[in-house]
Amino acid sequence: MIPPLKILLIDDEAEIRRFLEVELTRHGYTVESAETGHLAVKLLNSHPPDLVILDLGLPDMDGKNIIAALREWSAIPIIVLSARDQEEEKIAALEAGADDYLTKPFGTGELLARIKVALRHLRKNSAPEIYHYLGLKIDLDLRLVTLDDVSVNFTPTEYKLLAALAAQPGKVVTQSQLINQVWGKSSQGNSHYLRIYIQHLRTKLKDDPLHPKFILTEAGVGYRLLCD
Repeated sequence: MIPPLKILLIDDEAEIRRFLEVELTRHGYTVESAETGHLAVKLLNSHPPDLVILDLGLPDMDGKNIIAALREWSAIPIIVLSARDQEEEKIAALEAGADDYLTKPFGTGELLARIKVALRHLRKNSAPEIYHYLGLKIDLDLRLVTLDDVSVNFTPTEYKLLAALAAQPGKVVTQSQLINQVWGKSSQGNSHYLRIYIQHLRTKLKDDPLHPKFILTEAGVGYRLLCD
């Protein structure tokens, strides 16, 4: 029998911990909790989990420091769950290495969906890298994109941007991360390039930005390629 996946919940609010321990256990996960950053670091080193849910506002340290420290040695998925809703906080956490960011109050269903997406990145195999969702298929090995079985042609820059999103389906990729990958660090500050090329992608994918099927804008933060 395959053991249940383990989640480390790092939050100083006792009510949040109790609620999530019950909900996550009910959905088949095992849960270990920490109310301080120092206890969290100790548990991460001694009993690494499959996924971390992290509040940034801990009593003894900033959660972003835990993200940065964990990323020095592990790719364990990290979902930030925080009352901090400022764009700069989201960007800083994502660029420190978090996989996703939800603000409090939150919906349990959305959190469970984000957990599912984050855990999908743990499953590594030798199969070709293929994104497939709602008729859109992106084969990253063959550099082939089809929409409803019809080939879609992109310029090299457009494809590079789409591939950067497809490599992390369901995850928020920040504007600066996308600019670095597509245009290089010297282009930081030229976010208008990114907006223009995102619009090119949406046009070719027939994706309405007001009701997106594929590319979701995370206002002021970045973009997310939707998936199951």
